[in-house]
Amino acid sequence: MIDRRTVVCLGLSQLICWGISYYLIGGFGAAIGDELGWSKDLVYGGLSEALLVMGLLSAPIGRMIERHGGRPMMSAGSLVTAVGCVVLALSHDVVSYYVAWAVLGVAMRLTLYDAAFASLARIGGAAAKRPIAQITLLGGLASTVFWPIGNALAEQLGWRGAVLVYAAIAIATLPLHLAIPRGRYGDAGQPAGEAAPPPRTKDRQDRIVAAALYLVIATIANFLNSAMSAHMIGILGGLGLGAAVAVWISTLRGIGQSLARLADVLFGRNLSPMRLNLVACSVLPACFVAGLYSNEAAFAAIFFAFVYGAGNGIVTITRGTLPLVLFDPRSYGSLVGRLLVPSFLLSAGAPLAYAAIIDRFGYAAALHVSTGLACAMLLAAIVLAVRYR
Repeated sequence: MIDRRTVVCLGLSQLICWGISYYLIGGFGAAIGDELGWSKDLVYGGLSEALLVMGLLSAPIGRMIERHGGRPMMSAGSLVTAVGCVVLALSHDVVSYYVAWAVLGVAMRLTLYDAAFASLARIGGAAAKRPIAQITLLGGLASTVFWPIGNALAEQLGWRGAVLVYAAIAIATLPLHLAIPRGRYGDAGQPAGEAAPPPRTKDRQDRIVAAALYLVIATIANFLNSAMSAHMIGILGGLGLGAAVAVWISTLRGIGQSLARLADVLFGRNLSPMRLNLVACSVLPACFVAGLYSNEAAFAAIFFAFVYGAGNGIVTITRGTLPLVLFDPRSYGSLVGRLLVPSFLLSAGAPLAYAAIIDRFGYAAALHVSTGLACAMLLAAIVLAVRYR
């Protein structure tokens, strides 16, 4: 059984840890480049390196969470985040800057959604489905909360002082992670939770097919998320919208993401992860097609940003809940850790890949590529829903 205290603590943890690590570069990237005289590629390459480190460490950290639980691993992540922020704040050359981002890559794998999902699955089994959805509500607001906080801190202390404050905030997340229960679902003496139905995969071939389909969905979702995080504003501006309008419309992505997750928490109790994933994947191709008409109708641009945010927000949840119904929850950490390796590695290159596509073929080409990827994702979701319904 997963109590409310655990859900609240992990929700707050996700809000803070996403804000002070993954979204750090969005708040301070321009200031870092201006002070050090570096190109955008060099500055923002730090996050790409961190994502590569996450991919390389995904499987071993997943196994460690499965074996030791989220309490020690995510608590260690609080400390590693603080170390990464301190090294970043003190960096004055490329080597120390990229060392800082390598440390932050370790920290992000130890503290962000996939670590939290595995921690919940370990202590709750099938009962982890709703808590996984609930903690994403606060996590989805990380940029909304921490970009203004970071900006205010940077105005008073400079970006280095602001990042040192982030290090202190990272230490403050330690009690949130120490609140994670030590036990494992099914251990003697643990309170019973939701009765877990048998996994929908019956044999080795079933598991291989399900794992392959899940891998396709998770990898494309992460790749598109990374690309849109870097280029959505530029794409809308490049298609003819004014800069201020492009920024404003792009903020609707976060609103769509949060509202979709809230709707799932309030009304999705009886909707299976398989069906929820299919619904979310169904809307993604349409949103990218709508984006192609952004210059002709403002509504198309609004639909693109809002609906992409909503679909991506739900897919983030189903990335955590699908393995609970497809596979044995007791192997969640190690299995999902392995399956997410390609998604981390490829998402690290997504901003650069989209930059190359835009430079060579234009902004519309980026949306055409996104539409094709979203269709492949939808096809995988359809096969998964039909085969394992």
